[in-house]
Amino acid sequence: MTAYPRAPRLLKGAIIAIPAGVPVPSVIAFQYNPDTLTRRLQASAAGNDGAAGEALRLKGPPQETINLSIELDATDGMEAANPITTVAGIHPALAQLELLLYPSAGLAIANEVLAHLGVIEIVPAEAPLTLFAWGVGRVLPVRITELSIEEEAFDPLLNPIRAKVGLGMRVLTYQDLGMTSVGGALFMAHQVAKEVMGSISGVAGAAQLGASASFNLSL
Repeated sequence: MTAYPRAPRLLKGAIIAIPAGVPVPSVIAFQYNPDTLTRRLQASAAGNDGAAGEALRLKGPPQETINLSIELDATDGMEAANPITTVAGIHPALAQLELLLYPSAGLAIANEVLAHLGVIEIVPAEAPLTLFAWGVGRVLPVRITELSIEEEAFDPLLNPIRAKVGLGMRVLTYQDLGMTSVGGALFMAHQVAKEVMGSISGVAGAAQLGASASFNLSL
C-alpha cells in the first residue's frame, strides 16, 4: 500500500555500537518504533540528606535508566524472499542485540590461553561504546543492563520469526566516560540541549503566569 505522500518521514530508533578501533559502527535499527518508553531519573545528591547546608548540592548528573520493548517480525522478509530471513528467521537480529552483552569469543579464547601460560593479570574485555538514538535530539551513551526476549512464533526449522525484546539501559554520563571522550561529549551536548529546552519552557511559563496575574488583578 502506498503511503500518503505528504506524511512526515518517520525516524527509526536505533542502538549503535562502536567497537574500539573499528571505524564502522554496528547499527541496530528498530523494525518498529515502540509506543512507550520509560525513563527513571535518580538524583545524585552530595552528602547525607540531613547534613546542614548539603541538601541542595549535587555531585553530578542524575542516574537515568531507560526501558522499552521492541518487536521483531520476519513476515516482510519472508514475503520478499530475503535469503537470510528465509534461512535463519530473526535469529541474526536477536544475535546482534545479544552480542552487546558478550565479550568477543576471540578475546575469551586469548585470555584462556594467557591464563594457562601463567599470566596473572588479564584485562577484562571492553564493551563497544553503545549509543541509544531516539530522534535527532537524543543520542545518548548507554550500557545495556538487561535483555528479555520472548520468542512468539517459529518456522519449520524452529528459527524464531516473531519476538518481543525488552531492553533495559543505563545512561552513561561524562562522569562515567570522561568529559573529553566521544561518549562524554555526546552526553554533555544532550544536557546542554536539555538546558536550552528547559529555559524556553521556563520563559513561556513565566509569561503565562504574568498574563494570568494581570487578568486576575483587572478583575
